[in-house]
Amino acid sequence: MNPLTSLRRHLTPTQINIYFSIVCFFSPPVLGSVVSFVFNGGALWSIFLLAFRRRQFNIDGPMLAMTVAIYAYSVAMVLASIVNGALGADLKYFLPLLTLLFFPISYSTWSITEKITLARIAVLASAAACCGALAIAVVQYHWIGIRAEGGAGNAIVFATVTCLAAVACLAGAASGIVKGWKALSGAALAGVVAILLSGSRIIWLALPIAAIAVILINRRRFASANVMRLALIAGAACLVVAAIGFPIIIDRTDFLFSDWDALATKGDHSTALGLRVAMWEIGLRAFHEMPIFGHGISGSRALMKQGFHDQFGMTAGYNHYHDGFLTAAVQAGLLGALALAAIFVVAARNAAKALRSSADPAERFGATMIIATVITYLIGGLTGIIVGHDILDSTLMVFLVCGTYLACGRTVPPIGKSAPEASGIGQRS
Repeated sequence: MNPLTSLRRHLTPTQINIYFSIVCFFSPPVLGSVVSFVFNGGALWSIFLLAFRRRQFNIDGPMLAMTVAIYAYSVAMVLASIVNGALGADLKYFLPLLTLLFFPISYSTWSITEKITLARIAVLASAAACCGALAIAVVQYHWIGIRAEGGAGNAIVFATVTCLAAVACLAGAASGIVKGWKALSGAALAGVVAILLSGSRIIWLALPIAAIAVILINRRRFASANVMRLALIAGAACLVVAAIGFPIIIDRTDFLFSDWDALATKGDHSTALGLRVAMWEIGLRAFHEMPIFGHGISGSRALMKQGFHDQFGMTAGYNHYHDGFLTAAVQAGLLGALALAAIFVVAARNAAKALRSSADPAERFGATMIIATVITYLIGGLTGIIVGHDILDSTLMVFLVCGTYLACGRTVPPIGKSAPEASGIGQRS
């Protein structure tokens, strides 16, 4: 057989989706911005396939609700620029919105994959990502002497995406959709250690909350397990984390108290904490000036620099206010902040409905993915970014698209194939 013909037969739409999914779940902690190239490139290719009717545009209720929320946020951002007469200046800043706007496109392409297959890919690729994240983190922290940044080049971003991977491993182990819960638990532990080495304190808070949510969602499976055995394993894991993380936690806590003391006693805003407090003060003042529509993206950045100069006598400037909702409020006013919140409210609602109505392991795993994503992004966004970073935006879309589809989406076969022919793909209305 001709090798090219053999390759074409192997690379079916479903098989391509499998490879695509593996890269999307594996790459954020390890390969950083590769996830952005892959996700956005895949979405552009999906537009081509939809335009030439090689794929079906899959519209169902949960997808439509998410799309409306995401598009409302994007409209709020554009409207803010129009109101402020800064549409031309802000055009270059609208490019990241494309990643969010690709949600229904990517959903339509991903939904040709059998749910249980996609769920297992998410778990196994996340497990590999956790192991890779730990390997890179150890090199960066112990050999190079920096906070672990993984492939992201940013410690907080690295910790955020690694948190999602670790929780996906834990959810996979708890749900039973992948055999070998011990190996998955070990991978999750590797992710936890990598997060510790990143020194990202806010994700240290998000991680246990997300993990508790996973345990509560799957509590029925634990009811029939050997409680003593699970307690011993959990205790051993906690001891490992404590032994490795104690000096790091103490060091980062000392930094926090030192920064707080400098801010409280000397009014020093040059520390990490001081800069954040300064940005929050500047941002709140800016929001009060334009509470409905905001200042637009370029106006928001200009206000940041001006605020540092006028209020604190400092030369500094950032592209966000180190609080996701405050950034949205300054850029697009109350409309932008509420629209951003709506994305996570709709996602959580979709997950809650699936958890109430479905006993299917893949669907419950998808709902768990959504809950973990909402927790991680909202808590991490309290002192950082929610949207507006290429890796965070792409990873958010990967988890929301796949989570929504798995939890409550409708599976469709590739065009030209019936459901039974499409690798066992079934329909769910």
